[in-house]
Amino acid sequence: MSVERDTGRGGRIRLVVAYDGSGFHGFARQSGLRTVQGVLEDTISGMLGVPVEVHGSGRTDAGVHARAQVIHFDQAFGPTADRYVHVLSRRLPADIIPVQATEVDSGFHARFSVVRKSYRYSVHKSKIPDVFRYRFTWNVPTALDLTAMRRAANHLVGEHDFTSFCAAAAPQENKIRTLYRFDIEETDDEILFYCEGNGFLQYMVRIMVGTVVDVGLGKFLDTAVPDMLSVRSRASAGRTAPPQGLCLWNVEYPPEYGGKVLDL
Repeated sequence: MSVERDTGRGGRIRLVVAYDGSGFHGFARQSGLRTVQGVLEDTISGMLGVPVEVHGSGRTDAGVHARAQVIHFDQAFGPTADRYVHVLSRRLPADIIPVQATEVDSGFHARFSVVRKSYRYSVHKSKIPDVFRYRFTWNVPTALDLTAMRRAANHLVGEHDFTSFCAAAAPQENKIRTLYRFDIEETDDEILFYCEGNGFLQYMVRIMVGTVVDVGLGKFLDTAVPDMLSVRSRASAGRTAPPQGLCLWNVEYPPEYGGKVLDL
């Protein structure tokens, strides 16, 4: 019997992990494919010696990264929460990093207790792609009109039916979401998009970013965005931005569960 099994106790563990999504077929377990959930379940189950089911705050797509993915799982015995980051850092592969672990009550659920999520999308503005950034940014070699892009982004803030800005086959019947924030920041060589909302549909952030970039390239007027929303058809909006620029940035829970899991 391992040290972890001898010295710990049961309970529900909330774990925050960061990962480089480049080597994963998304978060959700898929038979025969390497996924974040699959690696976490296999690692924790192997450590505890019993099957463990991991629940995530949401499903990131293949190639999408996370700074603050939240999971929870129940254990009949195991390390105390304050030991999990140390224990798992020795067992997980280099592209998944345990960041924070706490013990929570049985009322907490990584997905259903979420009140807000935020994503960051990174565009590298350079005529020549950077070999050290290509896995984490979308290279756009053409100059972009940021003023028009910000106007387009503002049209998306608020409560809307986002049918036009999600995958046509998105499984959710209710496509109404509230976007609290869609900010665009510029650095010397990057454009950073920050999206915060009460929930996101499949490909929603990537389609919003792709559409706003298309506005910046002059393919659409920013004034076309309200019409895109009202039509409720995926064909009306712009392109889907590639996955590698997207990162799950933060997750927020009610005050009794600590609010945002990361301070920044």
